[in-house]
Amino acid sequence: MSHRVLVVEDEEDIAFPLVRTLEREGYAVTWVETGSAALHELERGADSPADVVILDLGLGDMDGLDVCREARSGGFDGGIMIVTARAGELDRVVGLDYGADDYLAKPFGLAELQARVRALLRRTGGRALPTESSGLRIDVAAHRVYTEDREVPLTGKEFEVLALLASQRGKVVARERLMAEVWDENWFGSTKTLDVTIGRLRSKLEAAAVTDKVVAVRGVGFRLEGGAEDA
Repeated sequence: MSHRVLVVEDEEDIAFPLVRTLEREGYAVTWVETGSAALHELERGADSPADVVILDLGLGDMDGLDVCREARSGGFDGGIMIVTARAGELDRVVGLDYGADDYLAKPFGLAELQARVRALLRRTGGRALPTESSGLRIDVAAHRVYTEDREVPLTGKEFEVLALLASQRGKVVARERLMAEVWDENWFGSTKTLDVTIGRLRSKLEAAAVTDKVVAVRGVGFRLEGGAEDA
């Protein structure tokens, strides 16, 4: 199931490339141009809400800060990223105080925005990832993993590696992507760190009798294969 992103931006020349980029990443994207439309969309989609809202502050009908505040007051618990030309420290502080999770100043690079969206989904996705038939349940919001009624104890990095692999279940995730998203795109240490983390993760899943397997694809990356269906 694709993560859902709501883009709230009234400038087409900014919104169009942003929407195209996010859709290429596999997200289900909805674009609205006004604050009132954004609040309506969040209310309308209460049973299947957006996972992340990318919110411009300079909207035509209302200030984006008010949109942020009303969204939180209305119970929205997904990620909110403010994108705006207001780049001062006070502006950032106010935005975070109003309920935003991240703040990105214009102009920004699309690669940076993509990385920040991925980080927000890891921190505030709030919904269990699909697990097919293996009994493995990943609670993104709580940073916990369960199999049946037991918790599988994982470190922070082990959890993030597993969550990323599970979000792409059955597909190969490149080593470079794992390093960039779980550690840092500017990581200068050895990539053996990833291999060590994968090794510990495999051991813990096996010890918990989890039928999912983390499979290495030589020279490319790793893939999570689930349960009896993939055996």
